[in-house]
Amino acid sequence: MSNPFLSEDPGIRPRRPMMAVVLGNTMLSTVPGISGAGPTPEKTLLTPVLDAELITNGAITSMPARPNTPTGCPTPASITRSMMELTGLSPIFINSGLAHTPTVPCLDVYGRPGGDPRREDAVPDAPLLFERGEAIGRILANYSDLLMLGECVPGGTTTALCVLRALGYDASVSSAFPRNPLDLKEAVCREVFTRIRETGVEEPVGILRAAGDPMMPVAAGIASTYSGEIIFAGGTQMLAVAAVLKALGRRVPHLATTVYVRDDPSAGFSRSVAEVGTTAYYVDPDFKNIGHPGLARYCIGEVKEGAGAGGAMVLAYLMGHRPEEISRKILDFVMKYA
Repeated sequence: MSNPFLSEDPGIRPRRPMMAVVLGNTMLSTVPGISGAGPTPEKTLLTPVLDAELITNGAITSMPARPNTPTGCPTPASITRSMMELTGLSPIFINSGLAHTPTVPCLDVYGRPGGDPRREDAVPDAPLLFERGEAIGRILANYSDLLMLGECVPGGTTTALCVLRALGYDASVSSAFPRNPLDLKEAVCREVFTRIRETGVEEPVGILRAAGDPMMPVAAGIASTYSGEIIFAGGTQMLAVAAVLKALGRRVPHLATTVYVRDDPSAGFSRSVAEVGTTAYYVDPDFKNIGHPGLARYCIGEVKEGAGAGGAMVLAYLMGHRPEEISRKILDFVMKYA
């Protein structure tokens, strides 16, 4: 049954839930104008490390930085951290391929940052990363009965667009910017698509190798072997992973994301979810009325989602926390940085 907070209740009441976030980089995030997940294109490469630090420690400690965008909008990692405090969970981070060494403990698959798919195979190790993801899925299944699996990959909506298109979906994708740089993403996608056509790649992991980012094969591998309930925490990036799993004939997880992704007119997210043949649960934390001007910016399309934020709120709800508690905890946390 739906309620104002959650579009549909998954009906799962976990005994041993776990939150995991796959961290990665793609060099596409350094293309000016593609990613809003950092103060400059080059600094987007640091964002996953800083997000993991904030979610683990409750603060960014390795450099002087506040967990807000330049417009004062709290980062989605702030939301994920507040939910970890509320639920008492300790999240697991998986390094799929980062440009900078993480500052918090991670499971490591020893991948490299994704290359620019316009010029080269983006993830040459995709088959190996998929296998290592499978190994992690088996490990996590021993410690939990529900896995909420998210991602942090700046520029990843562009690789998601390339992968969804290469798999045959007429998809569009979301963006951290209020104005989605669709023309730029489409231009990148056209170049990538031309290169894929020339190489004749059709097989799903081959498409990840050619056009994806390191998070995708790792997340797909984890989902392939995790034996409990699994929900993908995220929007278009996790939807691309779901589409890969469908193409492989594996179980296709449901997704948990925010209404801000669903309501992005440039993304057509709900339509793409239906085309992939899965379900998305949309959480509405009512940031418009929460009493924080930065959080209210989510409602005009800034940031929208990331670092598993939507899934973290859904997980708190599934663990028995009321929507009011969830909103109050988020507000209390972000006020520290107001």
